Amino acid sequence: MVSEIKIDSSEVKSKINAFLMDEFEVESEVITPEANLKETLDLDSLDFVDLVVIIESNFGFKVTAEDFVGVATFQDFYNFIIRRLEKAD
Repeated sequence: MVSEIKIDSSEVKSKINAFLMDEFEVESEVITPEANLKETLDLDSLDFVDLVVIIESNFGFKVTAEDFVGVATFQDFYNFIIRRLEKAD
């Protein structure tokens, strides 16, 4: 039987926000759950590659372009990371 470990979502969100602010040089005030991820971070295709590498190094799982289908807002992004972390445990 596989048991799911409950992930501390506020801790995950803080970690995500910290690396996004650092890597993409944005202020914390612009990172809100309903804000558009791509527009707020001004992401181009190379930035998505950077984002994938950052996710892999910070959270220890592989990410593909298909994983970002349906990820529009920061909340979508948080939910994606949290779901993957819960599955990994």
